Amino acid sequence: MSTDPYHAVQQEVQSSLQAASTLRASYLRIRSTAREGSEELAWARNELKATLAALAADLEDLEESVKIVESTGARMFGLDDREVAARRDYVGRVRREIEDMRAEVDGTAPPSRAKSPLPPPHANAESPPEPDDAQSQWAREEQQLMIREQDRTMESISGTLSTLAQQAGLMGREIGEHVEMLGDLEQNVDQTDTKLSSAMRKMRKFVRDTEDTKSGWCITILIIVLVILLVAVILV
Repeated sequence: MSTDPYHAVQQEVQSSLQAASTLRASYLRIRSTAREGSEELAWARNELKATLAALAADLEDLEESVKIVESTGARMFGLDDREVAARRDYVGRVRREIEDMRAEVDGTAPPSRAKSPLPPPHANAESPPEPDDAQSQWAREEQQLMIREQDRTMESISGTLSTLAQQAGLMGREIGEHVEMLGDLEQNVDQTDTKLSSAMRKMRKFVRDTEDTKSGWCITILIIVLVILLVAVILV
């Protein structure tokens, strides 16, 4: 049995579609409040266009995987014709969604693209849904999935911020303790410096006193030697 390439690409398409839907909602919100030509509106439009271009490229790969299954044979991949038709329908719905978003960005959305209202309650339940109704239902499901993904992302971010806040508190307490230790060390250094200065003054005084005493003794000895020499000369 051959390897089915469909699921390897569908996840990327779904992720890109969710990102495009988020950017589309942001673009519509900015367009409703900002003036035409503003930098914010231009950035939102360019960002959405780039995302749609990447999404279209992923969709081409997905469509190619469907074509491979069709050309090789559904049974080679363990699939039936209903599954292949569902995949082809998914590719078509994503392509229509891309075209709708591109039309909104370019300002060329035709009136026929407008979403039809839901059928009244007394409508025949067995009648097949209109294409626009099916697309609206699919869009609502995508939006709900996107909202759940955003909620999970916000919860993850909130947990990360709480952890960072706790770590910041611990770091603040440690820094406070280090500041106190540095203050005590500075005080001890000042006291030691004072004691050392006092000891140096005493040492210098002792050296000066010692030098003065030695000089006096030297002079006395020299005088005695001179007197002895004079007496010796006189006696001789």
